[in-house]
Amino acid sequence: MLLRHGETEWSREGRHTGLTDVPLTARGEELARQAGELVRGYDFRLVLSSPLQRSHRTSELAGLDAQIDPLLVEWDYGGYEGRTTQDIRAELGYNWTAFSHGVIRGKTPGETVEEVAARASRVLTRVLPVMAEGDVALIAHGHFLRILTAVFLRQAPRFGGAISLDAGSVSVLGFYREQPAILAWNHGPQLPLHPSES
Repeated sequence: MLLRHGETEWSREGRHTGLTDVPLTARGEELARQAGELVRGYDFRLVLSSPLQRSHRTSELAGLDAQIDPLLVEWDYGGYEGRTTQDIRAELGYNWTAFSHGVIRGKTPGETVEEVAARASRVLTRVLPVMAEGDVALIAHGHFLRILTAVFLRQAPRFGGAISLDAGSVSVLGFYREQPAILAWNHGPQLPLHPSES
């Protein structure tokens, strides 16, 4: 199960929020609580969270007792940290996206999409054996979880750019006829998600 953290002020404003440790908004906290209702009844064998407070707080509010895994941090956006796509495009003069064009060095070095995918692969190496025994929960960030999904599905990391993932949403990855598959995607608190669907 994938849980994207609840809303932050930066995510609400469309700002690239990589390693900046911003808190949840009141709405973000409510989304996290409601996400907990969606996953009630699961018997998770392993629960991992990004160390950034927006993810770790989401796991707490959702009632999930998570271990911290530093590999689950969001994409390091380098010089584009805190900026909106609209602002970056206005500066560059073309339809920039992080997935297609990458990021630039800033206060942090930034990461390529392939570097984020390499981190996601390391997470999957840890969780796939556990998934053979039962459910696993990962609480992390929008772009990171989209790239992890692409890696899980054995697609190119940039495939993650074609997937939407809302704040506070719950998604389920698993296997269909032994092939990696998306079993449920981007469920918001208003949509019930029962353990039988996992």
